[in-house]
Amino acid sequence: MHPSNFVPVMAASLLACAMTSLGIHGISRRSTWGRANAVYFMSFAAGVLISVSFTHIVPESLRMYARAPAFLLVGFLALYTLNRFLIPYVCQDHGRETASGIVPVLGIGFHSLLDGVIYSVTFEVSVFTGVLATAGLILHELPEGIVTYLLLERSGLGRARSVTYAFLAAAVSTPLGALVSYPFVDRLDGPVLGMLLATSGGALIYVGASHLLPEVEKAARRYSVLSLAAGVLVAGLIVMANG
Repeated sequence: MHPSNFVPVMAASLLACAMTSLGIHGISRRSTWGRANAVYFMSFAAGVLISVSFTHIVPESLRMYARAPAFLLVGFLALYTLNRFLIPYVCQDHGRETASGIVPVLGIGFHSLLDGVIYSVTFEVSVFTGVLATAGLILHELPEGIVTYLLLERSGLGRARSVTYAFLAAAVSTPLGALVSYPFVDRLDGPVLGMLLATSGGALIYVGASHLLPEVEKAARRYSVLSLAAGVLVAGLIVMANG
């Protein structure tokens, strides 16, 4: 890794952290309004997460590693397994809703950590490539922060703990991933990054399809389809910005 790349890598990851934090702060200050409209944020986020996974993360991971689909399955099943076994364990002390909020946040946290790694990798290729990646990734940071907070707040953790945990999982994890990976990223070959990308994609598909969309269907709000379509549109912008 070239030492001159450290500043743009950290600047990009800190900008992502700031955008996610802005989403967390904004929705936490209007939690009543947020709870009333949570289904729209969830359907929007589902559109973004599922579309970005299928149209960008999965194809990119396949380009880097031919056996990436196996790790896509690993990511999906890992989140399912956590959901299956963590809920009964946590329910003993905190209830089912708390556990059902924690599991998808773990998936989001892993993806945010990997975002930091991606900043390191793309700026290693060139500053221009890093800027393109930053432009695409930043588009999903604000809704990611909003949804992470809402998942935790709806699980009964309360405003203060939801803000703290959302900040740690979705915001701080990105610059942390960049900082930790920076000294080693030039040693990572394509297959390793492809494995990580595929695992992240599987986790995000689980969050969107198996957690967010069922909640949207349960609420049955009239305009949730429109917010889902908006999420798909934003995903298209993300993919084009990275293309």
